[in-house]
Amino acid sequence: MMAAGKDRKELFYSFYVLLLLLLAYLLNQLDRYTLAIVTKHMAQDIHYGDQGCISTVNKTVEDNAHVNCTDVKQQYCDNTTVTYNNETLHSCKWDYTGNGLQYQLLAGPVFIVFYTFSGIFLGYAADRTNRKNLLAGCIILWSATTVVTGFSKEYWHLVILRLILGAAEAGCTPFAASIITDYFAEDMRGFAIGIYNWGIYMGYSMSYAVGNFITDALGWQWAFYIAGMPGILLGIIIFLTLKEPERKKNKSEVQEHGLIQQTTSEKLVSMWKPFLKPALIMICIAGSIRNGAGYVWGYNTQLFFNTYYPDINTGNWFSWIPLVGGSLGVAFGGFISDRFVKRRGPSARVLILIASLLIAAPFAIGTLYLKPPLAFISQIPCYIFGEMWVGVTLAVVVELVPSSNRASAVAVYLFIISNIGGNMPLLVPPLKDATNFRFALLLLYPGCYVAGALLFLASLPLVMREVKKAATGEKTPLLSTEDLTEE
Repeated sequence: MMAAGKDRKELFYSFYVLLLLLLAYLLNQLDRYTLAIVTKHMAQDIHYGDQGCISTVNKTVEDNAHVNCTDVKQQYCDNTTVTYNNETLHSCKWDYTGNGLQYQLLAGPVFIVFYTFSGIFLGYAADRTNRKNLLAGCIILWSATTVVTGFSKEYWHLVILRLILGAAEAGCTPFAASIITDYFAEDMRGFAIGIYNWGIYMGYSMSYAVGNFITDALGWQWAFYIAGMPGILLGIIIFLTLKEPERKKNKSEVQEHGLIQQTTSEKLVSMWKPFLKPALIMICIAGSIRNGAGYVWGYNTQLFFNTYYPDINTGNWFSWIPLVGGSLGVAFGGFISDRFVKRRGPSARVLILIASLLIAAPFAIGTLYLKPPLAFISQIPCYIFGEMWVGVTLAVVVELVPSSNRASAVAVYLFIISNIGGNMPLLVPPLKDATNFRFALLLLYPGCYVAGALLFLASLPLVMREVKKAATGEKTPLLSTEDLTEE
């Protein structure tokens, strides 16, 4: 009885730890994307990015008086009026839109470069130091940085704070994944990682609620205060109540002691060597393009609806659509791909990637060209099918590398697609200037879905060849999606 009680207590505590880590990931995403939601209001106070003609009337007046400020030139903008109910109204003003190169730099390279390179060092530290202390420190640092962002007065303040945010947020997943591995047995680890990953969509959805509703009520500064303050408390709670678990060696460490004796240079070579294979090169290129579509849309969603439907509050829709659609997509993708793999072999995962992106693309187009609420409704199937790629692509990667390199291969893959895809928002300003904002997003959002599908299609024969080599040359079976989190 005492042993059973102890086991229940340990299991309860493990789920308490998982809850803390889920909250950390939620706040990680919330603090990251708050910028994208409030950028218009920030730009009008701090003065950065593009300027344009912006509507100053509500949707009822716009629709009935046929107001269209988007294409009005600067010299006419402030003098544009409409007559509504026998009253003359100033319908437009020339002001900062929150878009432009300076904004896309904040969204992309300023954050991504420090995020990815810091992630390498923090991931290395995760295997050698007290993880819960470092995790608590990272949470407190990025949360404090978010709070301080609310006090920004100059553009360079945002640049410095965004650099710090990227460096600190990079510590979340390496530490959390390592802690989860040591708190949960192999038969529970996949479930625990899945719960943790819900933080992506919970935090992203919450950024729309905080960024829209708090900004409308209190101002954009308070959106950062409210987004950042809970993380400081959470970091303190983790520092005081989360116990550093005993590290568990995985099977490859137990069976292959020689790998532990590798020098640093040998480890780096073994990490990158698999990515010289043509199949992995194509998978990385395709994954980068698809990842870039996500970054482009994620950091331009609010701006798109601000531009074309300024009286629509996106918080009413995006505070729940990414959470529901994204979570279903990740789970659905893993389930479907595993079933296909059992029937057709591991290369069937690539077919799932191709099909899911081609199905999602028309719904992404619908979001850009249909009027609300149909534009928002189109996002639900777009998320369900468009987010299937996350776990499926990771499964393909680990199936193409030696078993001893699978964990490092995932890190390298994420490093590649984050640096390429994360900088794709820089393409938005020149394409917008050459055409218009909607067409720029058409090319970089559903367009990249289709391009990614075609690149995955090109990788299919290469993947099939590698799978055939693995089947004849390796005795250990290839991984399934469930096995991915057990390495």
